[in-house]
Amino acid sequence: MEAAAAGAGRANFQERPFAIARPIWEEMVRHCNEEKPNEACGLLSGRNGRAETIWRMENTEKSPDAFAMDTRQIQKVLQKISLKGEALVGIYHSHPTAPPIPSTADIAYAYYPEAAYLILSLSSNQPELCCYRILGKQAFVLPFQLI
Repeated sequence: MEAAAAGAGRANFQERPFAIARPIWEEMVRHCNEEKPNEACGLLSGRNGRAETIWRMENTEKSPDAFAMDTRQIQKVLQKISLKGEALVGIYHSHPTAPPIPSTADIAYAYYPEAAYLILSLSSNQPELCCYRILGKQAFVLPFQLI
């Protein structure tokens, strides 16, 4: 994916860090590694901006440089999230060979402004996670913390 570095920046508003429970982080890394060489994707749910539940999704693109989710699968998962009393708090996908910077496509298809967008890069020995808030057609770095 072509990095949209010009579209990524720091938000000019204060937002508390996005919190990710350590077991969610570990499952996300495991999922992304299992899907290599293709991108992996999924949803995160929880309360108060904290990722407490991970929902693996199928990458219908089955591609190393793009991802898409089936709208029916998204709707089913959103119903399950609601039944748990949680809300959609994040959307993640991997970049198997690229840095964790949103591509122009990542930004263009960001349909949930309330969600944090997480990109997990697997391009080096250690996974690298970056988190963004995507508003309009701009991506802003969102601080995150593992808890």
